[in-house]
Amino acid sequence: MSLPICDLLPIYDVVGAVIAALQTSQQVLLHAPTGAGKSTGLPLAILQQAPLSGRIIMLEPRRIAARSVAERLAEQLNEPVGMTIGYRMRSETKVSDATRLEVVTEGILTRMLQQDPELNGVSLVILDEFHERSLQADLALALLLDVQEGLRDDLRILVMSATLDNQRLSALLPDAPVIVSEGRSYPVTRSYHPLPTHQPFEQSVASAVLRLLQQETGSLLLFLPGVGEIQRVMSQLEDKINGDTLLCPLYGALSLAEQRKAITPAPAGMRKVVLATNIAETSLTIEGIRLVVDSGLERSGRFEPKSGLTRLITQRISQASMVQRAGRAGRLEAGVCWHLFSQEQAERAREHNEPEILHSDLSGLLLSLLQWGCRDSSQLHWLDNPPEPALAVAESLLLRLGALDDNQQLTSRGWQMAEFGSEPRLAAILCSAQESDDKEGKSRAALVTAAKLVAILEEPPRRGQPDLLYWLTANQRHWQQRANQLIRNFTNQLADKTNHAGNLRLDLVPELLVQGFPDRIAKNRDNLGRFQLANGLGVALEREEPLSGEAWLVTPALQQGNSHPDAQVLLACPLVIEQTIKRYPHLFTEHTTVEWDDNKGSLRAWKRLQCGRLIVKAQPLAKPSAAELQEALLNWVRQEGVSALNWSQEALQLRIRLQRATEWLPEVNWPGVDDEALLNSLERWLLPALDGVDNLKGLRQIELSSCLMELLDWQQRQILDNELPTNYTVPTGSRITIQYFHDKPPVLSVRMQEMYGEQQNPVLAKGRVPVVIELLSPAHRPLQITQDLAAFWQGTYREVQKEMKGRYPKHLWPDDPANTAPTRRVKKQM
Repeated sequence: MSLPICDLLPIYDVVGAVIAALQTSQQVLLHAPTGAGKSTGLPLAILQQAPLSGRIIMLEPRRIAARSVAERLAEQLNEPVGMTIGYRMRSETKVSDATRLEVVTEGILTRMLQQDPELNGVSLVILDEFHERSLQADLALALLLDVQEGLRDDLRILVMSATLDNQRLSALLPDAPVIVSEGRSYPVTRSYHPLPTHQPFEQSVASAVLRLLQQETGSLLLFLPGVGEIQRVMSQLEDKINGDTLLCPLYGALSLAEQRKAITPAPAGMRKVVLATNIAETSLTIEGIRLVVDSGLERSGRFEPKSGLTRLITQRISQASMVQRAGRAGRLEAGVCWHLFSQEQAERAREHNEPEILHSDLSGLLLSLLQWGCRDSSQLHWLDNPPEPALAVAESLLLRLGALDDNQQLTSRGWQMAEFGSEPRLAAILCSAQESDDKEGKSRAALVTAAKLVAILEEPPRRGQPDLLYWLTANQRHWQQRANQLIRNFTNQLADKTNHAGNLRLDLVPELLVQGFPDRIAKNRDNLGRFQLANGLGVALEREEPLSGEAWLVTPALQQGNSHPDAQVLLACPLVIEQTIKRYPHLFTEHTTVEWDDNKGSLRAWKRLQCGRLIVKAQPLAKPSAAELQEALLNWVRQEGVSALNWSQEALQLRIRLQRATEWLPEVNWPGVDDEALLNSLERWLLPALDGVDNLKGLRQIELSSCLMELLDWQQRQILDNELPTNYTVPTGSRITIQYFHDKPPVLSVRMQEMYGEQQNPVLAKGRVPVVIELLSPAHRPLQITQDLAAFWQGTYREVQKEMKGRYPKHLWPDDPANTAPTRRVKKQM
């Protein structure tokens, strides 16, 4: 059939160039500004004109955009979605045998590749809005490049965006032609209006919106960082706007009906104010918008490998996002954009968006790589390589979830988890439920319960009750739809036509959660809402919450804030620890420890059952053995730090010498002697000295300089003594101590008479470091400090000689000290 192309779209000017490039190049880069029609015009043009035998897959980063783009494309063909144009996303698919262009969301494309690495029947993959640099888009590009390299040299990739980082992409794809569409958007008048500091943020933003609505006609799009700000600004506006103006929130968690209300045109004679997160920056066409108010803020997650949590931070947007936001005002006519910050702040902002891959939880990415058969991420081509610390944390989590064996190979559970398309923790819950049902051989109660549980955790409630059991019994349609889909994945039954409500088993919820969140088992610390997790992190509930009095919880949903050290518990479930020990003994370990009891002033031995860092049970033991005593003393040092030991001057100087040796003699592999390194190597340098030591008094009597020497081999000791000696032999034969410092050169303090005859300044570390010489009077008071002794003898010495002859006449003050014999005596004794 003939497909219409809207020749009014600016993208039409480059359609020929794009199609020609796709015929000769495996990858093509397209830069097309907002409103050019790259999402809703170009795909139809390629479908009509390009000689492609297979389907086109187009990746859209957000579900609301994917659905909107697919509907817009189908509308141009006067067809319903699911015919020539279809879409796939989590919980919803509309495709048929007639579908030639599929719009898919992130994650869907990755699963399509995993299930069919050759992408049979697909000729072109389009990565839209790539500038957002989402984790899944980066992964999809890496996998697609791998497919082109090894399986499908005929597969084509089109990467397009409104603010493409061409320089970096061209470095990754050096053979890819870059095509630029100039676009024909309407002019947008941009101005800067910094918010007053004396007003609350939401009040200032609402005032700016009201002023612009009074000055200009048309509907308005307001960008805010998050849902909380949207709701608070709406409450500020509700009583102040005219009756002909609709207020429409727009964010990812809204229902489809509410999202449609925000993006469809306002009724005749009315206008609207759309309050949106950065979900409205790209792809979506919001009808009737000619005014934009940009708060200049966005909320994004930062995964912290140490805690295993993602911290939500509010930050300034990039310059690219500012351009995108302003461009929404010029889609249909000339528009106005107010940036609620200064022009100086705009100029200081980073140029492009930060890639998600650099600050995200990578457990899902690692599971996908292992499913792909890639055990080393460096084997693939990345725009930004996945950070090693985050990959290490991801590997540790997959091991704990049972997805990996000790050889870092996927287990049977790991393969099944990879098929689900859910986050690894949630996939582990589903696997556990299926395994439980298979053992029981009865109803699908565990799977039904797990599916509802996973549906809630995928899209948790934004406010209210933190008790997860409450939400499991709530009748929320979208959760049940997602649960039914998950059940279908297991049973191949039409679960949405089956009533599973009677199968829901709340008593199974704690043990299912433990399978996905073993590190989130939490022990009550004070009955005031403060808990400690098995991984050591502190979390908190509001005191008045009933769950705050529970002895044990599982806390699958946490939020790490910036103002409080404890993470906030968003969702939790009570846990009976005795049942968990019985059902999952592998989560608990027994330890025999000996530690110092400060209250009793003695060492005590304990047998403890622990869940991670949490003590579940503790039982005192009899007198410990010598080995247990030594381990207890090492544990005390780990707890108190190495500074609690008795550091003699000799030991302190040795530590400094070793630290300076690392700096001045880097060609030698010196051991680390900072606090952290010493704590990590206690068994090597301190343990040998603990023989016969059974209390803290004995521990503090150990000479640590001899202990530190245990860290050095014979060759290192020789180099240290020769190049950074403790003493320097002056011309009289006296061995004078050299003082070493962390932050300044070494110093030799010596009476001037003993340095006569020394013509050159002493140096250390193979001549790289001159010694600071502090020349002293006969009374051992400083006369001169120098790092160039020869220059001193020839210069400043004359002034010192003149003054000292009168003050110390019995001592020798020669005219030529560099060639005078040194002395420790007065002239009479000489």
